Amino acid sequence: MKTNTTNIQSFSFNISEFFQNPYPFYEEMRSINPIYKSTLLKYQGWYITGYEETVKILKDSRFHSRPPIPAFSRSYANVRQIQENMMLFTNPQHHRQLRSLVTKFFTPNIINECCPFIEKTVDELIDQVIRRGTMDVVSDFAFPLASSVIAKILGVPAKDHPLFKEWTATFIQSIDFTRSPKTLGNSRKVTEEIIAYFKKIIRAREQEPKEDLVSKLIGEKQREAKLSYDELIATCVLLLIAGHETTVNLISSSIFLLIQNPRQLEKLQDNPEFITTAIEEFLRFESPAQLIARTASEDITVNETVIQKGEQVYLFLGAANRDSRKFQNPHQLDIARNPNPHLAFGHSRHFCLGSSLARLEAKIAIQRLLQKVQNLQATDFNGHYRKIIGFKSLVELNVTFD
Repeated sequence: MKTNTTNIQSFSFNISEFFQNPYPFYEEMRSINPIYKSTLLKYQGWYITGYEETVKILKDSRFHSRPPIPAFSRSYANVRQIQENMMLFTNPQHHRQLRSLVTKFFTPNIINECCPFIEKTVDELIDQVIRRGTMDVVSDFAFPLASSVIAKILGVPAKDHPLFKEWTATFIQSIDFTRSPKTLGNSRKVTEEIIAYFKKIIRAREQEPKEDLVSKLIGEKQREAKLSYDELIATCVLLLIAGHETTVNLISSSIFLLIQNPRQLEKLQDNPEFITTAIEEFLRFESPAQLIARTASEDITVNETVIQKGEQVYLFLGAANRDSRKFQNPHQLDIARNPNPHLAFGHSRHFCLGSSLARLEAKIAIQRLLQKVQNLQATDFNGHYRKIIGFKSLVELNVTFD
């Protein structure tokens, strides 16, 4: 048995460069050890950059989903509570129960029923900007699409969509490595707003049920009494946040990757049937969620490395998806790559519930956009990414087209 305790700060690391392009950092860390102990980013723990190592940990039920929440003052109790409520989906005590309740509403058949609405929404969004010949892919296309779809599924009014952007951005920042006391202060206010908002929606649906997910979850709660009121709220918040962040990042990054790789763009335009494998390659190459955290519930040996009880484990999905031991030419975008067993949506029992919906939205959005516009170009070829570590998220993506 061995333990690697080398500090990652022993070699060069520029946080600004990391936000823009984390992959050289991943490569350097993996070259030393794919299971690497570090105090980077103010949090000590094990940094996992290898594909097989990541899979082993995701499959091992002894690793629990309990990322550390900083012990700031009691004034942040609401933020901490809802963060923990959202973690119920991967906590062993509640995981199977809650996941089984929600999974029945995210079957492929039910997701496919969203197709007409997604197509209509995509066409409307493109038509709104097509006369201008320019758009910000994030704010004009990816975000309003994701907002419209998740709002329709949950059953929340379209007039409230603008609220989602602020809520999502603030909450994601609060659970990221880069969070600060100020961020948590902002998150406390936003969390209280989200809780109050969904309490209002839930009360309305209790009085007058509709054909939406909130009404269905209330029905399950009333029939089986397996879902507490707090869990119902946490479920709604989780679906709202996750339904935005992953989908917006996937759509905007996919379009940017095609612009950066014109031969791949041309290949997809000439061969629309590649859209399915293309989506998987976009997920692998620029994983929307770059990092997830686990805690060891006991001493566990992974590849001869001992991870002690209570230690934090940070799984860099973006690194695992570019591990050359698993993927040939991992830093080369190939929309025809097959097979493509990436980990962008997790693995095993921790596989993302909304993966089918995110894939469908991205597929329709990219197909329709390429059908309706020509000569797609970015005004800034480098892109500007949000200063967060857990997600690869463009701030904006301004493009021109004919």
